[in-house]
Amino acid sequence: MFFKPYMRSLAVAASLAVLAGCSSTGGTQDGSMDGTGAAGGVGTGTAGSGQVSGTGMGGNGAGQMASTGIPDVRTIYFDYDSDTIRSEFESVVNAHASYLAGNPNARVILQGHTDERGTREYNLALGERRAGAVQRYLSLRGVSPSQVEVVSYGEERPAVRGSNEDSFAQNRRVVFAY
Repeated sequence: MFFKPYMRSLAVAASLAVLAGCSSTGGTQDGSMDGTGAAGGVGTGTAGSGQVSGTGMGGNGAGQMASTGIPDVRTIYFDYDSDTIRSEFESVVNAHASYLAGNPNARVILQGHTDERGTREYNLALGERRAGAVQRYLSLRGVSPSQVEVVSYGEERPAVRGSNEDSFAQNRRVVFAY
């Protein structure tokens, strides 16, 4: 009988510890932790081979640096059923490559996403191919493979809900998660 109040207190403390350990740090649907969200291009195309389309560096300033040095734009978009990095996003990927090459202790997770069309298995593979294409591009720009991790979410974490081309276009993406 003497231990009964202490056992209740211990059970409550253990429950609170478990709940605190299970809490989430948040994040957005597009996979970013900074709340920048997704704003994106629209387009259609055919399946690619992980090669970069076009040869220009892109002059849209999309790779400008944030106050931490990490590029502000952390999401790039892909054409339908394609893992080819679109030329308008080369400057974004180049900015991330510069940051990572200049900061060897920095790590990034490349999160590959797809729209809802196709089977779950196909979309997981396509998301992985998209993130892998970005990983290869970064590697060619001098980023160490130990700094980059690839993960595919397929269609499981849409940035935008909807079954129209605008929604699909915003869901076909790779997110740089630092």
